[in-house]
Amino acid sequence: MSDVMDEVEADRALKAKHRTMWASGDYAAVAAEVVGALGPVLVEACDVGRGDKVLDVGAGTGNAAIPAALTGASVVASDLTPELLEIGRRRAEEQGAELEWRQADAEALPFGDGEFDTVMSCIGAMFAPHHQASADEMVRVCRPGGTLGLLSWTPEGFIGQMFATMKPYAPPPPPGAQPPPLWGSEDHVRGLLGDRVTDVTSTRQSVPVDHFGEPEAFRDYFKANYGPTIVVYRFIADDPAKVEALDRDLADLARRYIRNDGDTVMDWEYLLLTARKAS
Repeated sequence: MSDVMDEVEADRALKAKHRTMWASGDYAAVAAEVVGALGPVLVEACDVGRGDKVLDVGAGTGNAAIPAALTGASVVASDLTPELLEIGRRRAEEQGAELEWRQADAEALPFGDGEFDTVMSCIGAMFAPHHQASADEMVRVCRPGGTLGLLSWTPEGFIGQMFATMKPYAPPPPPGAQPPPLWGSEDHVRGLLGDRVTDVTSTRQSVPVDHFGEPEAFRDYFKANYGPTIVVYRFIADDPAKVEALDRDLADLARRYIRNDGDTVMDWEYLLLTARKAS
């Protein structure tokens, strides 16, 4: 019994750290200013429409949930971090979108079996530490014949490589936690979903990012606003040499991804995967 309690407490502590991480900085700015175009891409790929019952897992501030609601769908936006949901509520009101906002853990969704016509996640559920658990939950709450839609950063793309760049400087991951960009591997996602889905389609696409005038501007913006980057810099804050090295490494990474046509646009690759839950 004590081992079970220890596991429960460890999971609770881990999720608390995740909530704190995503509440730090200003992820709402990142979502709106840098990757705002991704939500509508996922909504269109899932063919969300009026009357559909939709769950957005790891919804953050609503980049996918709000566009889904604006189609006339009945949408629940769920996320571990209440601070992001509150920002999403305000944004939805500003845009005239009506939807429900629920604090929820992607690995233990508080919804019934087969409750939703579409279950989707836009660079959200990929950050839950235990991939199989969150995949199982998303499949469970989707109705037979319903749609699953996932948009995730690829390991080889810019954000995947950013996490690889930060890894030597980061605190060690908790036991059993898996790297978020694995969700950008089609083989990995197919393995998570197994034979519970059919009609799997996947494409690798890129979102153009032109928000940063120079590589150092990207680095400084993410140092100030992006939770995972903030956590890494806090971990090495007492080691100026490591801070300087990570500063250099992140700027060099951005420099490598700038297009060769003379502008400062970067292309950030993602995997867009949709499937149908087996009947």
